[in-house]
This record gives sequence, C-alpha cells and structure tokens, in this order.
Amino acid sequence: MKNEKVLKLAMTGLFAALSYVAFMYLKIDIPGTGSALHVGNAFCVLCALLLGGTYGGVAGSLGMTIADLMNPAYITSAPKTFILKLCIGLITGLVAHRAAHLSENHPTSYQMKWVILSSAAGLGFNIIFDPLVGYFYKQYILGVPQEVNSMLTKWSSAATFINAVVSIVLVTVIYMALRPLLVSQHLFIRVNSTKDETAKVSD
Repeated sequence: MKNEKVLKLAMTGLFAALSYVAFMYLKIDIPGTGSALHVGNAFCVLCALLLGGTYGGVAGSLGMTIADLMNPAYITSAPKTFILKLCIGLITGLVAHRAAHLSENHPTSYQMKWVILSSAAGLGFNIIFDPLVGYFYKQYILGVPQEVNSMLTKWSSAATFINAVVSIVLVTVIYMALRPLLVSQHLFIRVNSTKDETAKVSD
C-alpha cells in the first residue's frame, strides 16, 4: 500500500509536469485574445482515467496553474485555471470509475467507449464553463469592457472546443496503448469505485 501511494504520487507529479510542458511550450497562442490551442487538458484527463478524478484534477490544476503563473500573458487566469482543471479531472474520474468501473477488466471495445465518454464529459464541462467563467471573471474581476469581453469569449469558446476534440483523440490513443503496458509491468492501478482505495491489476 505504501509503495502504491508513492507510485500514485509520482504519476500525479509526472502528469502535472506534462500538463505544464504541454501548455507552456507546445501551445499556439491566438494573438490578442488570451486564448491558445494546446493539449494540456489531455494529461489532466489521462491522469483521471488512470488514477482517479482527484489525482487527475490535482495534476491538471497544479501543472497548468503554474504554467499560467509563469507566463505574464496568462497570469490573471491562474485562479480560474486551478478551479476548472480540478473540475475536469473530478468529472472525468466520476464517469470513468463510478459509472463505468473503467479500470476493471473489460473488453477493449468497452474500454475505448468509456475512455471517449469520460473524456468527453470532463472536457465537455470545460467547453461550457471555461468561456462562461472567463466571461464573468474578465467582466467583474478584471473590468474588461463588455464589447471586448464578448469578442474574447467567442475566441475562447472556439479554442476550447478545438482543444477538447484534439485532447479526446489524443487521450484515447495514449490510454489504449499505455494500459496494456502498465498491466504487463504490474503498474496499472485499479481504482475502486466504492471506496477511496486502489488495487494493482496483475492480469
């Protein structure tokens, strides 16, 4: 159990780092909008699928919030980022492990279906709430004029949708390739859907 907790913490740190790198260095900024095309959310979702919603949410929120804080263009978005990425992980984990029991032994087709549905649930939340929360945050916290704010929200909505679609595809490919490797090395962790406990899968 102690080694398992260490493994989970190490993997969470790894996914936080991947989220950070993906947003900090692999994004395509949309000039003048405060939005970017990136796949940082994919690693938040992937962590939630492998370790559970709490770990995925923490990985995504830490990695991408730190990336925001390190970039002057996004620093004001850090509080919003922390909350929304945490929610992405929690929702993805809820669907994957409470509804689908994804980490138990299932046919490949079942795994793929629920990876897509779980990812879509978490990132679907982000498609709706990232622009919405961003609009009110800019309007009432940052004092951005309404006309400018409306334009920024439209760009944010488009970028968030594209990011979500690309991330779902990426997560599905990586998860379906990574899971058998983790199982073969006895590193795959089965998330218990009824208790906050885990068990390694060895077969």
